[in-house]
Amino acid sequence: MDFRDSPEEASFRKEVRDWLEANLTDDFRQSQLSVGPMEERVEVLRDWQATLNRGGWLGISWPKEYGGRGASLIGQAIFYQEMARSRAPNPINVIGLGMAGPTIISHGTEAQKQRYLAPILSAEEIWCQGFSEPGAGSDLAGLRASAVLDGDTWVINGQKVWTSLAHLAHKKGHCIFLARTDPDAPKHNGITYFLVDMTSPGIEVRPLTQITGTPEFNEMFFTDVRVPHENVLGEVNDGWRVAMTTLLHERGTLGFALSVNAKVVLGELIELATTTTRHGKPAIDDPVIRQRIAQAHVEVEGLRLTATRGLSTIMKTGVPGPEGSLAKLLWSESAQAMTSLAIELMGPSGLLAGDKKDPVLARWQHAHLRARGNSIEAGTSEILRNIIAERVLGLPRLR
Repeated sequence: MDFRDSPEEASFRKEVRDWLEANLTDDFRQSQLSVGPMEERVEVLRDWQATLNRGGWLGISWPKEYGGRGASLIGQAIFYQEMARSRAPNPINVIGLGMAGPTIISHGTEAQKQRYLAPILSAEEIWCQGFSEPGAGSDLAGLRASAVLDGDTWVINGQKVWTSLAHLAHKKGHCIFLARTDPDAPKHNGITYFLVDMTSPGIEVRPLTQITGTPEFNEMFFTDVRVPHENVLGEVNDGWRVAMTTLLHERGTLGFALSVNAKVVLGELIELATTTTRHGKPAIDDPVIRQRIAQAHVEVEGLRLTATRGLSTIMKTGVPGPEGSLAKLLWSESAQAMTSLAIELMGPSGLLAGDKKDPVLARWQHAHLRARGNSIEAGTSEILRNIIAERVLGLPRLR
């Protein structure tokens, strides 16, 4: 692969960069640096996504008729790179943009595309993901939420957990939701994929406070929630296949964004090591610290190349490959290693409660605590290693 921009790509990159320089205000930039609860900056982040949408920078690879640019995934990758370079906040509707939207484009009816895609781009409606359940863990096919057809309406009962942004979607938004519709079928069959209005009666959302002190994800309880049949995405009892599209996009196209962000974190870590002293000298002069930073650089570069290889696979085949699982695993572990080193560089002060007067310390502490969840969310590291062993290395299945 030629990693250099073609003349067209270079022109596109300049267009993105110039637009960000003109539209990324201090208020928008500050929302990226905040470590407080998202609820405190929801409106700013909605406004930022709406600004991006008006500029034509969301759904870059989506078809033009649904609000996208119809551009290649290279254009999407360049956009991610320039967003990270400028320290711009991510769009708030990350699940809608990266998971729900592409799945609706792949499997939805024309009516569903017309109904849901535009509000995803504008952040008028926030989306969440109702896949994980208590007791099932990473065994997605072990879900027990049920949906029973009553006339032309499905009645859903069950519980979901680790549902990011559900507390925002509950106010105005939707959920991509998996429920078992044929209890007698093998566990990977008999599952149906629903688009659920989160304002429907019978939905209870309970935010879960994380180790960072803020609620980012939630428990959800569905009690006799009625969902119109027209909100089934794909075919009844074919939800597993539709869900794989969602997960492949989560681990595939979003993997490139993670690799770009990891590069930014590495740069900030090097800056911290340069400005922090140990025994009267810059910490980066310590050969052990230099070796650990060098190892982080190797891992981040490996992540970048793996994500790029995954992007090439998508462009050739139209389907994300197992590289997304490898990229997610590398990102999880490199993020934990880099944030741990940052806290160590700060010495005893790194262990104290965050001081709002020291935003650098507060941000690294928040990043360190938040990184604990990286090896659990979007597939645990153990499950990802099984996927890599079986689908990349061709080893026998665990069971």
